[in-house]
Amino acid sequence: MKAAVYYGQKDIRVEDVALPSPAEGELLIAISSVGICGTDAAEFEYGPSLFPISHRHAVTGHSGPMVPGHEFAGVVAGVGAGVTGFSEGDLVTSGAGISCGSCSMCQAGRTNLCASYSTVGLERNGGLAEFTTAPAVACVNLEQRSISSDVAALAQPMSIAVHAMRRGQISRGDDVVVLGAGAIGAFLIHAASREGANVTAVDLDPRRLEAARALGATATVQTNRDSSITAQLLAQGLQPKITYECTGVPPAVEAAVTVTERGGRIVIVGLQKKPVPVELLAVTLQEKELTGTMAHVFNADFGHAVDLVENERDLWALVAPDVLPLDDLVDEGLRPMIENRDTPIKTLLDPRIESKRPIDVGQNDGDR
Repeated sequence: MKAAVYYGQKDIRVEDVALPSPAEGELLIAISSVGICGTDAAEFEYGPSLFPISHRHAVTGHSGPMVPGHEFAGVVAGVGAGVTGFSEGDLVTSGAGISCGSCSMCQAGRTNLCASYSTVGLERNGGLAEFTTAPAVACVNLEQRSISSDVAALAQPMSIAVHAMRRGQISRGDDVVVLGAGAIGAFLIHAASREGANVTAVDLDPRRLEAARALGATATVQTNRDSSITAQLLAQGLQPKITYECTGVPPAVEAAVTVTERGGRIVIVGLQKKPVPVELLAVTLQEKELTGTMAHVFNADFGHAVDLVENERDLWALVAPDVLPLDDLVDEGLRPMIENRDTPIKTLLDPRIESKRPIDVGQNDGDR
């Protein structure tokens, strides 16, 4: 089968590899659509960091060249022993995260903090290939749903946003600021607005802010690089109850802590590459809450994410207008992200096409 194989820093090769077989409890999935994210781009440019290339992963056992891709949907092509609720030909989407189900965090319902957590496409072969395998318990059967495979591939990043949204404890009518309207920020704007929040989206890019408005933002703020983001937000009079920092840029953390109202919450979504100074005196004296968020809890978040991407599906052409062939992964997918070029909010690929095509949002019930 055709697959994109990561060998090391700046070394991904599209080549033929052996067809995988589903283990007990797993599905063999013929990939229809797969997304890439900042983690994939960072591993390509600076890694391996997460990918177990030079060592054996303690949980998955994987070692050596690996197929990335943790945001995927496709059709069941094989069913491992002990699997129920899935048949060959069913359209599925996967949450990709794997937890043990028995450690203290799993028992507390926080499976994303499992002592042996791993992810398809990060610690074992993933979806940037014609076929992959994934645990059935980490997949949702979409056969009876009105959703295309392209839109279904957006469920995994949407689930990250849903989990982050819940970490902020949003209530209807809350004033919310989302710093960064990129991939997860855009999904978070949509999820928070559908929860009834009044969302202000903040970004440098006017096109992303335009998409943010379509996704549900009630207001937008276009920042610039000429002055501090904190000063720009204060000048706008923003004083949200909840602020989501989705940029991964250190000055945005300072801004989030500063502008959030007394007793409010700051959720750090973006991944910071280095330690960041935080004004903890304000956090203490004004009883602000500083919160982290990681991945998603499958049982709590993923079904809601599927519902969100299934509804109002025409919106997703704004987020991921085109689908690329696998051969374009590096030059048209990863490099533009690394070089901060003009890119869509989300880049999707289809391992079975030879040239770029428009996203299929499913114009009629059952369209794939």
